[in-house]
Amino acid sequence: MAALYTLWMGLALLGALGILQTPAEAQVSPQPDFQQDKFLGEWFTSGFASNSSWLRENEDQLYVSKSVVVPMENGGLNFTNIYISKDQCNTRSLLLQPEGTPGYYSYKSPGWGSTREVWMVDTDYEDYALLYTVGTRDLGQDAHVIFLYSRSQTPSDEVKEKFTTYAKAKGFTEDSIVFLPQMDKCLE
Repeated sequence: MAALYTLWMGLALLGALGILQTPAEAQVSPQPDFQQDKFLGEWFTSGFASNSSWLRENEDQLYVSKSVVVPMENGGLNFTNIYISKDQCNTRSLLLQPEGTPGYYSYKSPGWGSTREVWMVDTDYEDYALLYTVGTRDLGQDAHVIFLYSRSQTPSDEVKEKFTTYAKAKGFTEDSIVFLPQMDKCLE
């Protein structure tokens, strides 16, 4: 009994110290000095890391998609995503509302019916952007997703490595990191 108590106390201490970090516990903040005007334009969703069972169960049906980002009058972003589903091109717009700190937004998820938070955690504005999102899904479970956006349909190996390194640092495992295959349909 004393050994079990010691084990639980040790795990609690490690958790309190932040050593046992999981995506649900990962600290996230936007890129310092995020410049929204440089982020505008066309992006391709090239990959993601997720603890969402839905995304992982459906990853074989997901492909690179295109997003067009334009500013809104209230200082937010209109993120219009063009993607393929069931061999048809579809469009979905996400209206990212500013949350005070540049690079930190929220939006109402049309598919999940919850409010999601979005942090622009890393971008060079010309080649890649990493976006971290958190929202509640499936019986109150927090769904954490990091998206890799790139200005071209095929990000460089260096950008993929940067994304993988960031995802692992936030507690995601190798099997939760996905690079999406290309399909030219809907990307023109």
